Amino acid sequence: MTSARPFLMFTGRCEEALDFYVATIPGSRIDAIDRYGAEGPGGEGTVRIASATIAGLPVFANDSPVKHAFDFTPSLSLWIECADEAEVERLAAALAEGGRELMPLGNYGFSRRFAWVADRFGVSWQVNFA
Repeated sequence: MTSARPFLMFTGRCEEALDFYVATIPGSRIDAIDRYGAEGPGGEGTVRIASATIAGLPVFANDSPVKHAFDFTPSLSLWIECADEAEVERLAAALAEGGRELMPLGNYGFSRRFAWVADRFGVSWQVNFA
């Protein structure tokens, strides 16, 4: 069977990011983590590959041992649909802390409560009131 899922590539903060998502976003968990050993090529203990679920969405993530000339881009974001406005406000604030607002929490016509933020790890999130 062919399938697709997002793959989040970090450079040393993968587990910290996943722990933050699990603590912040309902329906999230780390399913498995495989770490680099002393033989590398990544730093010992960093994440070779992780399987996680974020708000019900299966994702892969890792700590790249290669330093690239790019990082996350807001051109691709994770969309979170919330059942109540208070949850939109909570998630938008938590995800933006230490990051930045791309579209501050507000009414944009297509939604009464919407925010687009990049978290402190660089991952882009669109948080919407259903």
